[in-house]
Amino acid sequence: MKIAVVGLGYVGLANALAIARKHDVIGIDVDLNRIYMLKQRKSPLVESDITNELINTNNFHVDASLAASAKDVDLFLIATPTDYSKQERFFDTSSVESVLEELVEAAPGSQVVVKSTVPVGFTARMQKRFPTLRLAFSPEFLREGKALYDCLHPSRIIVGGDKVTAEIFANLCKEAAETDTTVLLMGSTEAEAVKLFSNTYLALRVAYFNELDSYAEMRGLVAKDIITGVSLDPRIGDFYNNPSFGYGGYCLPKDSKQLLANYEDVPQNLITAIVAANHTRKDHIAAEIMKKHPNLVGIYRLTMKTDSDNFRQSAVLGVMKRLRAEGVSMLIYEPFYEEEKYYGNEVTHDLSSFKERCDLIIANRWADELGDVKNKIYTRDVYLRD
Repeated sequence: MKIAVVGLGYVGLANALAIARKHDVIGIDVDLNRIYMLKQRKSPLVESDITNELINTNNFHVDASLAASAKDVDLFLIATPTDYSKQERFFDTSSVESVLEELVEAAPGSQVVVKSTVPVGFTARMQKRFPTLRLAFSPEFLREGKALYDCLHPSRIIVGGDKVTAEIFANLCKEAAETDTTVLLMGSTEAEAVKLFSNTYLALRVAYFNELDSYAEMRGLVAKDIITGVSLDPRIGDFYNNPSFGYGGYCLPKDSKQLLANYEDVPQNLITAIVAANHTRKDHIAAEIMKKHPNLVGIYRLTMKTDSDNFRQSAVLGVMKRLRAEGVSMLIYEPFYEEEKYYGNEVTHDLSSFKERCDLIIANRWADELGDVKNKIYTRDVYLRD
């Protein structure tokens, strides 16, 4: 088959490379720098499993024009960004809608799967708006830094919408997977709900253990002992329980807010609390840092995950915003950020100088290279792992 993947970020590129192991894939993106790098057979993203050798497969090609690449495509996969809009208090789905508008002109009658995260009911509305397309939705459950691995080892494959389109895409995913997995076909609206409820539950777990940690910190208790004792209950489990500066990354903040927006006329208390808890946690972390009266606060890494260059919605950014409002001076160590300043704060790539200059260093996640300045470190990473 010939598959076109529109949007070559973490989700799109990972899916494209996974499918290209068995089928011809054309990757399309409006970012010309990203297209240039991929044509040079170099990965534009930092992820350990996405290697230059993998991109070099003969089945994978790239282009910047959807219209020029649409001929003879059997299925289109849309993986363009849909960021949460604070102004609209809803997802901005304009990138997906513009692709659908192009496809109506360039390839009417096409089978199209939306991978971008969307509000509940979006795909059904688009099917009415674009009746000549055969639309389905498939939620993604990819971790930052492990997107390709998770494509090849999916926890489940879920597709909803046009039955034929859904079955074709489910088979493509199953064919690409290196492990057996459960396949669920359902309505597109139910599939959209699965994504938002899954990520909001994960946000709930992070928020719960963060609030446990806040209690332990303020009462002078050993948070790790309490968490370990709680997590030994098999009904609770030892996962998603390591405290942090808040839940962050690309999915959990926006998906929990979008789910809350979908609850506008539905009774609830918990979903509001999950969103609010993340703000409270960052307030607490900033307050604890302020209690130490630092002269220069070092920010060790902006990224959420060790093996990623992505710091969209990173929890430490919210803490920095609060510290900036209090007039705290900050120095950032971030190897993946090339500019000299980040929102007015100096950025350095010199770790030794960074450790020497700062009298307090905050780290959302511990790294062994901080071991020689343990006395300067403030972190809530009690298990010293992601």
